[in-house]
Amino acid sequence: MRITGGCLCGGVRYEAEGPPDYTGHCYCADCRKASGGPFIPFMGFLASAVRFSGMTRQFRSPAFNGGEAVRNSCPNCGGLVFGGVVGESDSHTIYAGSLDDPSLFKPQIAIFNRDRPDWAPLPPDVAVFETMPD
Repeated sequence: MRITGGCLCGGVRYEAEGPPDYTGHCYCADCRKASGGPFIPFMGFLASAVRFSGMTRQFRSPAFNGGEAVRNSCPNCGGLVFGGVVGESDSHTIYAGSLDDPSLFKPQIAIFNRDRPDWAPLPPDVAVFETMPD
């Protein structure tokens, strides 16, 4: 399974060999603010399964585990494309809003449910975690 996507202007692109290792919705405050919605849909891949092209702008912020989260966006259009945790170079988190074919995204988990606004829906048939699963 080949999964492709990129930013709004096409300046940042990726290609991943799937299926992803995990998929879900994150309801933490940082992801809500970054996405402009009640959650950010994400897909996790081994770093070796993803190839990126184009330059990105990084934004770093404190992560739940005491580390540092990084979000990569296009410096031209601002489109959010991928992220991760600094020091965890073995995986990449692709933001599902950047997929060329959004039908490839099927959430399996919902994380940071403790931060989910009351009005935000949970996807059906997913494992729900109050914070980050072990």
